[in-house]
Amino acid sequence: MDINNYDIQAIEREIILNYEDSTGDYTNLKYLLSLRKELINRRVLAHQEEILPDIIAFNDALTEALRQMYDKVQRIWNSIKDNKDFSEKTRLTAKCFLGYDYPELHPVQGEDRQNLWYALCDSGWNPLYENGVTLPVLTLPNERESFESLIGMDCPPPNWNEGLDRELTKDLNLTSAFHNLFEHMEFAITDFIYVRNFETEIIIEDNAFY
Repeated sequence: MDINNYDIQAIEREIILNYEDSTGDYTNLKYLLSLRKELINRRVLAHQEEILPDIIAFNDALTEALRQMYDKVQRIWNSIKDNKDFSEKTRLTAKCFLGYDYPELHPVQGEDRQNLWYALCDSGWNPLYENGVTLPVLTLPNERESFESLIGMDCPPPNWNEGLDRELTKDLNLTSAFHNLFEHMEFAITDFIYVRNFETEIIIEDNAFY
């Protein structure tokens, strides 16, 4: 399973070059990520059994990261509500992102990989990733937002495996966050399944408008 052939290397060099030289307007360049994603996924998805252990490990690690974020947000929110200065206009927003560093487990390594990772995670290039892996973001107050709802496990079937081999992945309980990364954002599947570290961002607004 070759995910580092000449065509992919050429596209990645172009992505890195334009990312490093860009003034911030990526309007005519985002197609490079889409083309790269299509080329890599076409090769990789023909051999899904080879990456199945990493799909499982990533989904488990992502679920745990989202669980920790959810629990932390609940603790913070309860603390805010207990404060005598609590305002009904207060809103808390939490976002989860892939780790800031290029995955150490990725089979393709090199000096340019971190710069490629910066481009892949840049919301100018990858717009739907601006708010992280969940769509929508976790926002409180929202009494209906359970953890199962956040990760898409509150609806049948609890397995977001669209685009993958349905039989091979039928029992994996892939989360909606996995689905977002795979289907809706400009990451190739091999960009994120080797990630094991995540970053969270929690924002508290005291005068939010609904």
